[in-house]
Amino acid sequence: MTRVIEAPRKRVVLIACAGAYLAFLDTTIVNVAFPDIVASFPDAGRAELSWVLDAYFIVLAALLVPAGGIADRLGRKRVFLFGVAAFVLTSLACALAPSWEFLIAARVLQGGAAAIIAPVSLALLLPEYTLEKRASGVALWGAAAALAAASGPTLGGFLVELGDWRLIFLVNLPLGAAVYWAGRRVLDESRDETAGLPDLAGAALLALALGLLALGIVEGEGWGWTSAKVLGSFAAGFAVLGTVAFRSLHHPRPVVDPELMRIRSFAWANAGTLLFAAAFFATILGNILFLTSVWQYSVLEAGAGTIPGPLLSAIVAAPAGRLAERFGFRAVIVPGTLIYVAGLLVLRSAGPEPDYLGVWLPGQALTGIGIGLAFTSLGAAAVAEIAPERFGTASAVNSAFRQFGAVLGTAVLVAIIGEPLGLQEALAASDRAYLFAAACTLASGVVALALRPGLSRSEPPQERREALVV
Repeated sequence: MTRVIEAPRKRVVLIACAGAYLAFLDTTIVNVAFPDIVASFPDAGRAELSWVLDAYFIVLAALLVPAGGIADRLGRKRVFLFGVAAFVLTSLACALAPSWEFLIAARVLQGGAAAIIAPVSLALLLPEYTLEKRASGVALWGAAAALAAASGPTLGGFLVELGDWRLIFLVNLPLGAAVYWAGRRVLDESRDETAGLPDLAGAALLALALGLLALGIVEGEGWGWTSAKVLGSFAAGFAVLGTVAFRSLHHPRPVVDPELMRIRSFAWANAGTLLFAAAFFATILGNILFLTSVWQYSVLEAGAGTIPGPLLSAIVAAPAGRLAERFGFRAVIVPGTLIYVAGLLVLRSAGPEPDYLGVWLPGQALTGIGIGLAFTSLGAAAVAEIAPERFGTASAVNSAFRQFGAVLGTAVLVAIIGEPLGLQEALAASDRAYLFAAACTLASGVVALALRPGLSRSEPPQERREALVV
């Protein structure tokens, strides 16, 4: 009898985690193919083609929370299957893109489909756990998302070497088809008839704000940092962000719930997540560009060269959770950020001659350990004092902040790297990139100091323990 009861639960959890993997794989798999995409469209530069990366992050960040609300109203199974089908079709459109403009447009739609899959997959998973065990469910879902982001460069390098960059989108077709088929057979429909519609206008404004800020960063070098266009992009972006904040104070189902942001641990952990994500995603793209442009690695070699970091982060994540339960999140996150910075400084010391064992491998090891300690613990800290029935919303907001960081990190990285002419310019650009990532990481560690000492996920969540952010 136990097997009859347990089997459906395990299948639902597997489908939900597979959905998370599908949505978050494309946050990093494209990075390793970026040099080949640039080469395929010689009429566009890195600044223009950086939108192939940022467009996905922006739409994913803006729609994560409202997509979950729509699924609550219309039916979680129905919306999840629609998202998976849309993701498969938009991935096909990306693979067949005849121009860079078409590719960016397809990535916008693909990001929208991913924004549907991610929160709804979590909403499907959470009912399979008791309220007391939902933190474990969130952690499992987060691990699937982290595995997707970590494995993206390696899988992407293999696919590009096997054929070309279009394969990184075509691989989503069999994966998505399998998730769709299993979802139709296994998932039960569920909905909340009383759920109100989310703030879709606020989500659109958030996407616009992030796009304007990214535009100013990416085009700053070409347009001039003090030009009217750049300053206007920044001013407009912050003005629209202010509008989003105002709407969030008055809308019944806002993009970011102000009540959650009043919880000190939630607010500070999300700020730390944003900063660490900026460093993390900038490092991923910076590593690939360094290996391919300075050390002249093939795309496959570059992808394989980044394996040790994700591998170690996966190994470290579980003991990091146990350490956080015993000593508190702050005692794990802060050392993790310092270890990550040490790894970045080792990578920064790499010269023009390849030295994988002497420089690159130690740098990868340290950054991997830092990710396993700090990045995963920041996500757990964000929901440590959230009532179990609000885990889904809180986790979606934390994922959104992670994507905000990805937008920031990728945009700044592209602006820093620019279009280097020659080996020395490429080395200097990489040097600046690693310093930027180190600065963001240190800032994340400083923010983590604001977490209450001893705060851990082993405590019973008390949403009002700390009422105000100070």
